[in-house]
Amino acid sequence: MFRKASPILRIASAGAATAATFFFMAAAFGTARDTLDLDANIKQVVEQLPLPALEPIEGSTNSLTREIVIQRGDTLGSLLTKLGIDTAEAERFLRQDKSAAAFARQLVPGKSFIARIDTNGELESLVFPLNGENSKALVVQRTSEGFAAKTDALPLASRVALKSATIQHSLFAATDEAGIPDAVAIQLVEIFGGDIDFHRDLRKGDRFSVIYESTDHLGKPIGNPRILAAEFVNDGKTYRAFWYQPAQGSGGYYTESGQSMRKAFLRSPLEFSRITSGFSSARYHPVLREVRAHRGIDYAAPVGTRVKATADGVVDFVGMQGGYGKVVMLRHPGNRTTVYGHLSGFAAGLRKGSRVSQGEVIGYVGATGLATGPHLHYEFRVAGVHRNPLSIALPEAAPLPDGQLAAFKTAAAEMANQLAMARDMRIALLD
Repeated sequence: MFRKASPILRIASAGAATAATFFFMAAAFGTARDTLDLDANIKQVVEQLPLPALEPIEGSTNSLTREIVIQRGDTLGSLLTKLGIDTAEAERFLRQDKSAAAFARQLVPGKSFIARIDTNGELESLVFPLNGENSKALVVQRTSEGFAAKTDALPLASRVALKSATIQHSLFAATDEAGIPDAVAIQLVEIFGGDIDFHRDLRKGDRFSVIYESTDHLGKPIGNPRILAAEFVNDGKTYRAFWYQPAQGSGGYYTESGQSMRKAFLRSPLEFSRITSGFSSARYHPVLREVRAHRGIDYAAPVGTRVKATADGVVDFVGMQGGYGKVVMLRHPGNRTTVYGHLSGFAAGLRKGSRVSQGEVIGYVGATGLATGPHLHYEFRVAGVHRNPLSIALPEAAPLPDGQLAAFKTAAAEMANQLAMARDMRIALLD
């Protein structure tokens, strides 16, 4: 069994001990237009306890292990037939045993499982990942008394990849070309969203490098990857973030000096959209057909687009209110209020007095109230006075405690070196 990395600082597992191999593996990278893909297996770990050794059946000397991918229309019987085994006994057990019945219920196209078959064409064992349980699998094994089934830990491999790209058209176009998962692109927005307005500030030629960790089973990703370190160069200004997980408490992203990347407020309640109307003291209202102040920001987005709370807070109002239509109003520390108007609906269970966290979905874009089309109207108020959310200075979250800075800075410096090497290598290849 491989030893799991220390929880004190997850990024340290890809630090000094692996820096050399990370950047000097032959054929470890390739380019596509102006992207650099440094994708390497840094470590092989087991996130959960490994499956127990499967003991051979008495009289069996050899066996064949096969991976089967479930296709649309497959049934329990057809899958056993594909394995080339005597289906009657195995099918009867998989249908009738209470623990094993999950196999027949969870036949999802694209999902794979492993079966081991002896030389007589008899099923020896079967390992089937369970839906909704990323670390669990159904294990069926033949014993001297027949088949037995149980739920056990699923062997997982942890993979660390470093990828770099330059923006030509959009962030998602760049990440797609570099082979970066969408979940990583969304995390980039969440991490740097307090410093970069991804609706207005992206420029052609902006570039980024990211180190992220994903979990695989049989070479296929399970769950969402996590960014360990990232660098984003926007309009010539460089931003860096490093994931830190203390021994006690929740993890977060910090600058090299230990300042939290998390702002008390996000710049935008939508991940991606287009601003159609800015903060103004005099704007022609398309419905009322008169010039009046517009004390918020309008974001065009399709009906049903998720709207997120820009900060931790308490629901002050949820329901219909005049020109706002369906609206949510949140109360935040520091006598601050945010408003989300023209919604098509609200998050399930949202009511006055509910506590919400930054980034939590509170509603969905619509066109209720005085709206000519689907969009979100967003307001930011301080002591009841409207302020421009795109220009106001946002308060910072708490930095790392002094007692954690030394360990964090050591590992962050190593990650920063790897990001810099990736950037320099990308530039050299483009030249």
